[in-house]
Amino acid sequence: MLYEKTKKIFPGGVNSPVRFFQPHPIFMNRGNGSKIYDIDGNRYLDYCLAYGPLILGHENIQVRNAIVKTLKKGWILGTPTLYELEFAKILKEAIPVLEMLRYTNSGTEATMHAIRLSRAYTGKKIIIKIAGSYHGAHDSVLVNRGHGNKGIPSSPGVLDEIAGNTLVINFNDFTNLEKVINENKNNISAMIIEPVLGNIGVIPPVEGYLKFIREITEKNDILLIFDEVITGFRERLGSAQDYYHVEADLITLGKIIGGGLPIGLFGGKEEIMKKVAPQGKVYQAGTFSGNPLSMSAGIATLKQLKLKDYNSINKKTEKLINNLQKISHDYDLNITINHFGSMFQLFFSDTPVKDYNSAKKSDDRQYFDMFQYFLKNGIYLAPNQFETNFLSFVHTEKDIKKTTEIFEKFADIMKRKKRKD
Repeated sequence: MLYEKTKKIFPGGVNSPVRFFQPHPIFMNRGNGSKIYDIDGNRYLDYCLAYGPLILGHENIQVRNAIVKTLKKGWILGTPTLYELEFAKILKEAIPVLEMLRYTNSGTEATMHAIRLSRAYTGKKIIIKIAGSYHGAHDSVLVNRGHGNKGIPSSPGVLDEIAGNTLVINFNDFTNLEKVINENKNNISAMIIEPVLGNIGVIPPVEGYLKFIREITEKNDILLIFDEVITGFRERLGSAQDYYHVEADLITLGKIIGGGLPIGLFGGKEEIMKKVAPQGKVYQAGTFSGNPLSMSAGIATLKQLKLKDYNSINKKTEKLINNLQKISHDYDLNITINHFGSMFQLFFSDTPVKDYNSAKKSDDRQYFDMFQYFLKNGIYLAPNQFETNFLSFVHTEKDIKKTTEIFEKFADIMKRKKRKD
């Protein structure tokens, strides 16, 4: 078995833990449009979409052509290129807060450098993050909530003294945030937040929450960092800042902006960004940052997105969600569905999911049962309930119909099982 071979080479047999599920992950061979194909030739309707980047679907011809054209000129030059400038112009038009920016190779790098920059700019050590949020795999954010709001390591190898400089608060909790800031106001450099949580499922902010964050951080000289690696260009041509009418000091982006190639960036107000080396003293570097292939793929992606009707993909997502919600009601299933733009997730819970605690109370075993049933019927969801599912612009009405039909069959099985129990 192929998986037995990979287990001997890679930890757990995979190169990212999110790709693993029991009894073993499926090895995919190619993708096209809204479909992916495994090494045995089986086809799956894909709602995982490589965990978010492929809003144009698999094997987008314009992105592919841009990569090939650039490839013929050299795939890395180690110097400034015109690709970087052209891409930055498109990004700045879509997200005006990007007065200055710096490319990185991943979202993890982007958030790591944004946090370092915030500490250097403010001269303060502590950051605030949200319980259940994900900002990459670096030490300052691999932190859970310990006693009170004090951060404790969420992974072996993260030092207590590093985790102790991260305070963890509840999402959508005004009182908790105000209390933490009042107790530590002179030591907090920044608050980093996904405007819509995307790595504990999908959890949007309650009305007024992000505006409250902006007001209280500004009042207390705390930088606000929006991590929009997932939400950037997902709901509109721009960021969730536009949707919620809240402007952060710094923003991080990734996923969609690379068109499927490795990428990240951090940027924001010029006054802050000019502290980055070589203009300033805050060190950041990367051999592959701004590489021609990622730049070309990003340019080709954003040029297409400028011509797309986001209203169409958002409405298509709402149609799918409405279908699933109706079936859940008709079959008396306890399911909550959250969404933002074209990202969505189903929680097996009879109460609203509005933060980490309520998300963790949902039944992830039932979600995995659904994942396995869908997989057997040719639909690939995110394997874990605490990830996000996505639609692309190439998902069709036929795709939605198929998903609805498979979900109704699953709901019928669940209802009959419930009766037996």
